[in-house]
Amino acid sequence: MDKTETNNGIRTGLVMEGGAMRGMFTCGVLDVFMEEGIEFDGAAGISAGAVFGCNYKSRQIGRPIRYNMKYCNDPRYCSFKSLLKTGDLYGVDFCYDELPNKLDIFDRKAFAENPMKFYIGTTDVITGKPVYHLCTDGGDEDLQWMRASASMPLVSRIVETGGYKLLDGGIVDSIPYKYLEEMGYNRNVIILTQPVEYRKSKSSIVPLMKLFMSKYPAVIKAMEERHKMYNAQVEEIIELEKEGKIFVIRPDKTLGIGRTESDPNELKRVYEMGRSEANKKLDAMKEFLSR
Repeated sequence: MDKTETNNGIRTGLVMEGGAMRGMFTCGVLDVFMEEGIEFDGAAGISAGAVFGCNYKSRQIGRPIRYNMKYCNDPRYCSFKSLLKTGDLYGVDFCYDELPNKLDIFDRKAFAENPMKFYIGTTDVITGKPVYHLCTDGGDEDLQWMRASASMPLVSRIVETGGYKLLDGGIVDSIPYKYLEEMGYNRNVIILTQPVEYRKSKSSIVPLMKLFMSKYPAVIKAMEERHKMYNAQVEEIIELEKEGKIFVIRPDKTLGIGRTESDPNELKRVYEMGRSEANKKLDAMKEFLSR
């Protein structure tokens, strides 16, 4: 564990839930944070919280909403054509090479120089347990872990990196607040992409996973139990929030956006909802972080 502490013994943390294109809400929140100069000692992201949240560490205001609006209808970015051709709904070469290296460049230098620790969560398909990775330089290895964190079962190939076989981190740890606490962060802000009343139902893709992923019974079992894990996390977060131990930013209503949304206006609408909610909570969050 990295036990470096601030002078008053407080280590601030940021937790980012996933949710595919619901992540545009998170992007809106993060852009307000960056505009206001709000920084954290560490952050943890899952799935969309990882692949969009990395831009917070590289301090690139507006990058995720910009490239998502521009390329959401590009079949190289996300399409069933890509799924049928490669096994990945989100095109790997485009999303993790052409886009960050050529079309809308990911600032690896700024990412590496920002002292904030950035952790991402994945799921080990062999054990059905979470595996976390500390991103350091935003290079190819980190991008592989980000890809793994966002690789939804059945519409993504299993990602092999670091000696693991990995898929979407949200399967086993949708909101990694406990992990950040275990790493020593004791004043944490959580960005959720569902309203407070939302509870998850049992996954409808489990029968298909049993059919197509029978070699990996542990991850199938994890998917069967995912709704229980998620709902327990939500209940605990609500209690911790009431006790003033964490600070939560969430939408006040269901975002109503598709997981693979192709309407740029819908992406912008949800992004603006994130900005609006962040601005509403800004003063209270600053007080929480500084008290």
